[in-house]
Amino acid sequence: MMKNASPGRYSAASRRRHHGFTLIELVVAMVIAAILAAIAIPSYSNYVRKSRRTEAKTVLLDLTSLEERFYTTNNSYTSTPSQLGYSTLPFNTASGYYSIAQTTFTAAVGATAAIPAGTPAYFLFTATPVPGTDQAKDLGCASFTIDSTGVQGATGTDAANCWK
Repeated sequence: MMKNASPGRYSAASRRRHHGFTLIELVVAMVIAAILAAIAIPSYSNYVRKSRRTEAKTVLLDLTSLEERFYTTNNSYTSTPSQLGYSTLPFNTASGYYSIAQTTFTAAVGATAAIPAGTPAYFLFTATPVPGTDQAKDLGCASFTIDSTGVQGATGTDAANCWK
């Protein structure tokens, strides 16, 4: 039969192996995790905001297509959203991050800087982030517009690349 070994018989290296991580090892692991989180979380948030832009652009292009179809059959644009298949304007997109609004002008309104003289009718759809949502923090592409001439516009610090 084997005698019980006294605690002093094991070396320091052998004892450490059996007792888990040291405090220093845990602190180093936590610092590495914190650095990775500090880099990954803002990058992920920006990526999500960029992906939400697609929904706003898709809705604007869909509305433009519906308006053009309406114009083809009625020779005028509508300001009544029910004629386009939507209940009310302005409305929020399905995710609730953008609000879609429409501005419709007729020839009777007359020419402005945005509407050249002789333009028979004109519409402008605008998508703006809903206040209080995370999308309102998107400074790169703050809002999107598209008009009856097909001109796509945007506001923000990266406005030139918003529709790309």
